[in-house]
Amino acid sequence: MARKSGTQRNRLLLMIYFFIKRLFDIICSLIGIVFLIPLMIIIKIVYCCTGDFHTIFYRHKRLGKNGKKIKIFKFRTMVPNAEEILQDWLKNNPEKRDEYYKDRKIDNDPRITKFGNILRKTSLDEFPQFINILIGDMSLIGPRPVVEDEAEMYGKNKAKFLSMRPGLTGYWASNGRSNISYDERMKMELYYVDYCSILLDIQIILDTFFAVIKKEGAK
Repeated sequence: MARKSGTQRNRLLLMIYFFIKRLFDIICSLIGIVFLIPLMIIIKIVYCCTGDFHTIFYRHKRLGKNGKKIKIFKFRTMVPNAEEILQDWLKNNPEKRDEYYKDRKIDNDPRITKFGNILRKTSLDEFPQFINILIGDMSLIGPRPVVEDEAEMYGKNKAKFLSMRPGLTGYWASNGRSNISYDERMKMELYYVDYCSILLDIQIILDTFFAVIKKEGAK
């Protein structure tokens, strides 16, 4: 019987890895959704007590695996007219406009509510993405999902970046997040695509846990 080539063995190992990864995703998403239900009730009550009766959810268009357009779920952390406020801010701060489009963030963001800031600091705003994981649009671990113009920033590596399901957390998300430049972020996301493994996934889960506890890089 002919021995399998190195390429065939690597392909088989990857198939086994992605099978285990998907099984783990399903189990974790089901557990996550159980905790999501009471969390939804608490967040709705808090917003209502502050006079905000709008939906607690926010759906945003992102790119999934192979560039498929998906809508990810988040708890809303911004005021209902956030887009209007953003445009006014960009208009009144032209010197910060290029910086915003490069790093996708604003220091002391005026759009974020006080309670929304708490949700972000604790990463609870990402909790509804367990729904995306369950339906297969996302994975527990992978590159964070981006909008179309962000994907273009990857240049010749765009296809590689989009070759995996985006993750609820990932190598970049567990190692600095908002404290890291966007160029460094792209390098970290591509590193995961190249070297993803069960051991690396375990490391990312542990790093994410400690990052959330310490509130590192959360904005």
